[in-house]
Amino acid sequence: MTDVNARKTQLMSRLKELDSRLHVIEDQLDDPRPSDWEEAAVEREGDEVLESLGTQGEAEIRRIRAALQRMRDGTYGECVTCGETISEERLKVLPDTPFCKSCAKAH
Repeated sequence: MTDVNARKTQLMSRLKELDSRLHVIEDQLDDPRPSDWEEAAVEREGDEVLESLGTQGEAEIRRIRAALQRMRDGTYGECVTCGETISEERLKVLPDTPFCKSCAKAH
């Protein structure tokens, strides 16, 4: 049986961490560019990495919010594809997953 309260606490903690991290990334991306073109090129490469991390963070936030909505709906822990119960072991590792192991392989 899934401990929904434990998973909710875990998801809320991760959501807070991601929110803080995304604010830092936004601040760094808003920093002024150096006037030296070599420094600007190096900084642009760094910005691309930050943008990628930001995109990944935003995707994880969407997955977490969807999992929290499933909790509110009473469907958390049920695979959205086949309706089977998602194993507790899987939810411990991937608390925001909407898929059981079998359906995750198909996606």
